[in-house]
Amino acid sequence: MEKRTSMSHVERFRAVMSCQPVDRLPRWEWAMWWDETIDNWRRQGLPEHLESVFDIADYFDLDPYQQFWFSTTDATIDAVQHHVEGIVSNMDDYLKMRPKFFPDHSQAIESMAAWTERQARGEAVVWITLEGYFWFPRTLMGFTKISLAFYDQPELLHRINQDLTDFNLRILDQVEKTCVPTFATIAEDMSYNNGPMISEQHFDEFIAPYYRQIVPRLLEQDIIPIVDTDGDVTMMVPWLLREGIKGVLPLERQAGVDGMAIRRQYPEICMVGHFNKMVMDKGEQAIRDEFERLMPLMKSGGFIPSVDHQTPPHVTIDQYRLYRRLLDEYTAAAGTLGGRSSG
Repeated sequence: MEKRTSMSHVERFRAVMSCQPVDRLPRWEWAMWWDETIDNWRRQGLPEHLESVFDIADYFDLDPYQQFWFSTTDATIDAVQHHVEGIVSNMDDYLKMRPKFFPDHSQAIESMAAWTERQARGEAVVWITLEGYFWFPRTLMGFTKISLAFYDQPELLHRINQDLTDFNLRILDQVEKTCVPTFATIAEDMSYNNGPMISEQHFDEFIAPYYRQIVPRLLEQDIIPIVDTDGDVTMMVPWLLREGIKGVLPLERQAGVDGMAIRRQYPEICMVGHFNKMVMDKGEQAIRDEFERLMPLMKSGGFIPSVDHQTPPHVTIDQYRLYRRLLDEYTAAAGTLGGRSSG
């Protein structure tokens, strides 16, 4: 299969995720950067007028990927929810606090219209983030209380997650009238460095029933569903695949994730990330070595290399520029290889 030329951003993303030939791989930072990283870069020469992470992405000549995060607690893209963390212990708490949740996102959805034509022309990729069925109750309860609630308060978790599902479905109703996104991430963070924070039994009981309401709706609109869960997702991959999830990110290297092992076991899975952020300040050879490690996975199709979480604050702007230069080099080289490698 020969490589494609002059692909649009939307065509390229869909082709990669379908393991089809591409001109090059996408150049995209799915998580952008820590505030501390940006503050340091401003002291090192990043222009002050670049206010949003999307402006900064454009400054670094990354591909135009526009995210809309539909938070359960704020009508904003900011997903940091420290103001509600751990406030729910039982059903009475939840019902008392519930009026503060599930905000109106009409203004954000209206703003998506500006991106509709750009995406239709292939000049940008629009994606949305919905909060998921481990993420939201864990935010409300904290890890210890949710772990006990799987056993002691199942009715509370089901109530929270059905309310969340109804909210997410309403969001999709609104979004689809304005701009059908290319893909969606479901924010979960239900794995850590030693694997899942939830058992398969509890996943099947408390998570899967709500995926079965959301995922088919996404697939009907040809929106690719991807689960965002930090740490080591390996054990969870078959659980996600059987519920219709198409991909996972960010495949954190520090958690011991082996993307090629996942690829060999689950050829159909789409993956994003897996570039070890801890080598970004170690010089050109270390960055090249990391890209070389990823090249077999890049050749395999269905994979977009990206920092395996946000760029750490100790990485200087010049070190990031070096990473960006090598990202261009290796994503171009991978694109010349056509579709999925038979090796």
